[in-house]
Amino acid sequence: MTTAHLVVTFVTIAANAVMGVADLARARFVLANSAAVDVPPGWVPALGVLKLAGAAGLAAGLAGFTVWGTAAAIGLVLFFVGAVGAHVRARAFRTLAAPGAYLVLAVACLVTGPVT
Repeated sequence: MTTAHLVVTFVTIAANAVMGVADLARARFVLANSAAVDVPPGWVPALGVLKLAGAAGLAAGLAGFTVWGTAAAIGLVLFFVGAVGAHVRARAFRTLAAPGAYLVLAVACLVTGPVT
């Protein structure tokens, strides 16, 4: 496990945990961004649970369960590819930076992670 992997994974865990909680709390900015890409408000808590599950899986990977960490990184990559796609489909380019940054973090976790 490299220092780069540790740093990127800790940042990714924190970022997804914060956003997962914001989704569960149905924060105003979350609902506004979701509405901009035609995501029904009822889906927001479930999306938050997925982000929190990804963060937990990455944490498990750091704790020695490397397969879980790798699976979580793959899941987050797929999640944020979908989010970026939703923003592009809705032509919501103004709010594309956030899911794009989360996608980059998830890819970095996957690329720098341990090979099992």
